[in-house]
Amino acid sequence: MDRTTEIELLEELAGLREARSFYLDDAVTTSPVARYTCPERFARERQALFRALPAVAAHSSELAGADAFLTRDLAGLPLLLTRDGDGTAHAFLNVCRHRGSRLVGEASGCRRRFACPYHAWTYDNRGALKGIPHGAAGFPGLDREALGLKRLGCREAYGWIWIAPDGAAAPDIDGFLDGLAADFAWLDAGSLKIVHDDTGERAANWKILYEGGLESYHFRIAHKDTIGPFFQDNLSSYRMFGRHIRSILPRARLDAEMALPEESRSLRRATNLVYSIFPSSQLLVQEDHIVWIQALPLAPDRTRVRLATLAPADADTGDPETARHWRKNHGITMRTLAEDFGIGESIQSGLLSGANAALHFGRFEGALDRFDRTVDAELAAAEN
Repeated sequence: MDRTTEIELLEELAGLREARSFYLDDAVTTSPVARYTCPERFARERQALFRALPAVAAHSSELAGADAFLTRDLAGLPLLLTRDGDGTAHAFLNVCRHRGSRLVGEASGCRRRFACPYHAWTYDNRGALKGIPHGAAGFPGLDREALGLKRLGCREAYGWIWIAPDGAAAPDIDGFLDGLAADFAWLDAGSLKIVHDDTGERAANWKILYEGGLESYHFRIAHKDTIGPFFQDNLSSYRMFGRHIRSILPRARLDAEMALPEESRSLRRATNLVYSIFPSSQLLVQEDHIVWIQALPLAPDRTRVRLATLAPADADTGDPETARHWRKNHGITMRTLAEDFGIGESIQSGLLSGANAALHFGRFEGALDRFDRTVDAELAAAEN
């Protein structure tokens, strides 16, 4: 994001506040309940969105140093991410090519080679098949080059490790971000590291949880005991960047920020930004850190949610005060999002009651409608 855009966005929000107005779309819209409950639709979403589009698989700090590795499940895909001795990141399916066993059971570590726990077929961290016990007798003429680990496209960019779940070609991240590349450079996430990380399951459709981060209408009510008092009431703006959404939520200190000389104003100090990277990642950007929220679908009414706090790289110094600061900060985020996710579970439990045929999105909830239309467009494109 360039400085001109930063100032313009601040002025837009300050203008809305001064006019006691809202950032409004043209019309009230609805979202059919079946969007969140239909098993057949859920299966199509998993295939068209989570298997066909680039995805954020990890932050670069999770794969720190030569020969680091980590394992992860991404919407049903078992992943093995590695960093070779030259520092290049790779992504593979975490599945042995012999009899299909899960290859690596550990969550993370440092290793150059991986032996299958079933028959010890062994692979290096570039995916090549390097060892087969009794191979000459049992597998004469086997083409080892063809039986390396199943490679997925992988690219490291802007502090993140991105994968192409549907093939071996490295994804075009600048093209995928569709105008947000400058913002990602501005965020400088590569200078951060994960200092706290929590994963849990929620009894709600992934889209309900995702939609909760696309509006501020609920802040003063749902978050009255946590962050609500620190934000403007129902004031936010958003912009579409292809499939993705950048939302801006001004803090209560917006007026004080605008009283500063223009050259001293800071968008990150006066607001929270939320980058909703389609389909599953949201980056909650605050003044000095970022929270990565990832919603991965497990079933129509069940979602695995990961919350990771990324702080400056020098945050992990062992200093007790610094550790307490980031632990407290992560705790506030966890409590706030627990409020959102608890309401999301409440919504899901009521969907099958018959009380509503559709949910209603107000004119200041336009980002929810735009998100849902994007999902629909991707499903339609996948069928053509």
